[in-house]
Amino acid sequence: MKFTLKYLVFRLFTVNVLAAPTSSVTEPDPANFVNVTLNGQKFIDKGMVAFGLIPAAFQDSTGNTFGGVGSAIAIERGTWTQNDDGSYSGSLIVQPDRGFNVDGTVNYQGRQHIVDFVLTPYYDTIPLSFNASQQTLALNYRSSLLYTERQGKTTTGLDSLAIRSPEQVGLIMDPSDPIANTTFNHLCLDAEGLALNADGTFWVSDEYGPYVHLFDSQGDLVLSIQPPEAILPFQQGSKSSTPVLNFTSSEDPTTGRAANQGFEGLTQDPLGTKLFVLLQSATIQDGGADKGTSQNTRLFVYNVTGSTSIPVLIAEYVVPLPQDSSNGHTFAQSEFHYLTDTQFLILARDGKGNGDGSGNEKSKYKNIDLFDISQATNIANTGFDEPSNPIANNGTIVKGITPAQYQPFISMIDSTQLGRFGLHNGKPINSSLLNSKWESLAVAPVGDPDFPDDYFIFTVSDNDFLTTTGVTNGVPYNAGLNVDTQFMVWRATLPSIQPGSVETSIGI
Repeated sequence: MKFTLKYLVFRLFTVNVLAAPTSSVTEPDPANFVNVTLNGQKFIDKGMVAFGLIPAAFQDSTGNTFGGVGSAIAIERGTWTQNDDGSYSGSLIVQPDRGFNVDGTVNYQGRQHIVDFVLTPYYDTIPLSFNASQQTLALNYRSSLLYTERQGKTTTGLDSLAIRSPEQVGLIMDPSDPIANTTFNHLCLDAEGLALNADGTFWVSDEYGPYVHLFDSQGDLVLSIQPPEAILPFQQGSKSSTPVLNFTSSEDPTTGRAANQGFEGLTQDPLGTKLFVLLQSATIQDGGADKGTSQNTRLFVYNVTGSTSIPVLIAEYVVPLPQDSSNGHTFAQSEFHYLTDTQFLILARDGKGNGDGSGNEKSKYKNIDLFDISQATNIANTGFDEPSNPIANNGTIVKGITPAQYQPFISMIDSTQLGRFGLHNGKPINSSLLNSKWESLAVAPVGDPDFPDDYFIFTVSDNDFLTTTGVTNGVPYNAGLNVDTQFMVWRATLPSIQPGSVETSIGI
């Protein structure tokens, strides 16, 4: 049965019922500002302003556990509002990934949810309790939309163990698709990125392919983008055999994207004519098999003028990711967001925090950073798009390629900022511990005439569907712990955004 958005609007949820904390402080404290410079422009981190959560056990309107939604977010077009009382309201489109997969992958249909919010920025230096902090971002689940592919079939979160041959669909050629197996011929989708178009269609980036898919407003597949062969997961059986595609996420291929390191990042320009796609870390041939050499990832730019036109690759750049100074391991990226055609926000992090299960949950690096490609080398449609020509050897970029300029910016684990909202990094392991996985970004204007370049940055955690009372397709599960879905909002000065551009990009 095909569930439609109309069918899935009957179940509402309100997590916050108390009034937001009141304070006479209406602007952030300059004493805590962090200033950085990128390409001659000054960016200012003005601190965290709000926090909210949705409990781990909450279920969406299909009866499935609500979780994983920090994989991608976007502000619903036309909903951002600045209220007379100093608060802001709007709706977030949040997109989970492939479902609860700690004990193996499940047949979880791709989807997106609408979560309404009221943001009441808190600027005071007096710390809030953990419970009181949740009133600064009041959250209400409204509805869900499920994704379907060709012939009305549901997408699935199951690991890809087979391949569907390329298929002509009207004027569009579908690429070789990852499918669950030959008997369950359904498109495997580990949804990680989301970009909304003005006509109601939307783009979704995927880990398995890694591909980018266009869906219509009802959640039905329209077309898919297959990246260059250098990114596709090819497996070499023997030296004499021809490499074959192997989309599984359980093991690294011989060349192409590393396992579970596909297209994590997705964003677009304000007019919706350029689509920007970012690999989570380096391909295998570029050093991706080793965390110590996986820092050089790739950014792809596609011309997507007209929602049903065939996308064309027009640019490709190398983006160097930050690394741990103690062991050299790469902090892979989990999302990025358009500022201009050459400047972007990027979320890079480790995997430490609530839900990682290691016993040492203290994070070293969770950052909303910046990068600039204005001086970077465009390697699109060159020999570097072939698996045999890596862009880096043992982590060192080959001669002739200038990478993007990378600049650390906002530390999400700053103890002062976390403490203002009753949160902490590291032990004790409890509900106020910052979650391990943060994988999404959305930007909205503050609308302060004294600071016209100030914006709110929303980010949401991916809790991996961790709950002791979980349900997938009617089957209960117990993950052994409860990890709520956490939401954070920061305020920052972003001078590179041109007036009006962010409003178009997020649909105000």
